[in-house]
Amino acid sequence: MDSPYEQTLQNDISISGKGLFTGKETSIRLLPAEAGTGILFQRIDLPEKPVIEASVQNVAEAYRCTCLNQGETNILTVEHILSALSAFQIDNVFIEVAGSEMPVGDGSAKIFVEALDKAKIRKLNSEKKVYTLDYPVSLRQGSTVLVALPSDEYQISYTLHYPHSKFLRSQYYSFLVNKTKYVQEIAPCRTFSLYEDIAPMLEKGLLKEASLENGVVIKNNEVLNPEGIRFPDEMVRHKILDLMGDISLIGKSFRAHIIAIKSGHATNVAFGKKLLQHFSRSQ
Repeated sequence: MDSPYEQTLQNDISISGKGLFTGKETSIRLLPAEAGTGILFQRIDLPEKPVIEASVQNVAEAYRCTCLNQGETNILTVEHILSALSAFQIDNVFIEVAGSEMPVGDGSAKIFVEALDKAKIRKLNSEKKVYTLDYPVSLRQGSTVLVALPSDEYQISYTLHYPHSKFLRSQYYSFLVNKTKYVQEIAPCRTFSLYEDIAPMLEKGLLKEASLENGVVIKNNEVLNPEGIRFPDEMVRHKILDLMGDISLIGKSFRAHIIAIKSGHATNVAFGKKLLQHFSRSQ
């Protein structure tokens, strides 16, 4: 059941691990926050300890991840933790970050879900405003399409299309968002890539922590990971995981059926800005 009230954590949570792009050990601590705070990140490893709001307005261009930026300060790969917070309906939290990137874990949201599962969630004395659509909102960029349809529920239907890969081809998955199903069906799904797509990055040393332990790699139409894949359609499920995290950056609870075709982080964020404009006009 959706909570009619804003929520935060009852207790602190600490998570650590290495960043995918930097390869450096990083640690984060999630702390309770009051109603109306939203989700804030703070770089406690920097002298000024700058704070960055989790907002579509603060997203900077980045390769294969979502990056928050404020002035000279960046925080990379925020999409997985934001996805988990969205599924757990945690509206307000303060995240201390000792580094420039979120821990990658195994390339899924599992590292964050396991920590949140152990935490207690506190309801706040503030009713949550839930937005709905009066009419469809859409975005098209090339072959990428995103549409949000009016709905009484939050649902995401995603089509992945890699016609040049005999292994991936096309995958479709539709997910009615709720915490239990998210933990079971979406959170364990890892980021993935065709080997030829990331080979140039590996050669340049720009994916310092990249390995088969934190993502699925496909080469010559075969999965290189010894354990294989966790679901036959793990890749499209991970796309839904990413989309949930990116869209949560609008900072508002809403109900809609989002239909996405071949979207990525940049188009997810661009679409989030259109949704935010729509909801802001309806206030």
